[in-house]
Amino acid sequence: MSDANPWSVIQFIAEKRIEEAQAKGEFDDLPGRGRPLELEDMSHVPEELRMAYKILRNAGCLPPELAERKEINRLVDLLERCEDERERVRQMQKLRFMIQRARMRHQRSIRIEQDDPYYARLLERLSALDKAH
Repeated sequence: MSDANPWSVIQFIAEKRIEEAQAKGEFDDLPGRGRPLELEDMSHVPEELRMAYKILRNAGCLPPELAERKEINRLVDLLERCEDERERVRQMQKLRFMIQRARMRHQRSIRIEQDDPYYARLLERLSALDKAH
């Protein structure tokens, strides 16, 4: 171990401890043993933000961008079930406002534009809703 990098020292110590624990059988009774790991796809999150997003998610918090998308989805679902025409128009205005606000606030990080698959799904659902009423 000729590398003077402190992280490689920590990595070396961690690997040794893992090997020792494996030899002692300390991992034998863990839940999920023998099954593949379920890795989450964070490819949509910039690399430098992934750890922060993971910490927030584990703490039960959503990043503002995801909270906005969740609220937009909730409004679309509400519109699909809305029977009252006035309420439906009001909710559609709110939805348009939220989409526009998301575009302005997150021009670099979140784009709800024509090339976004989410945008296409949203338009499809809204078009179907308009045709139904």
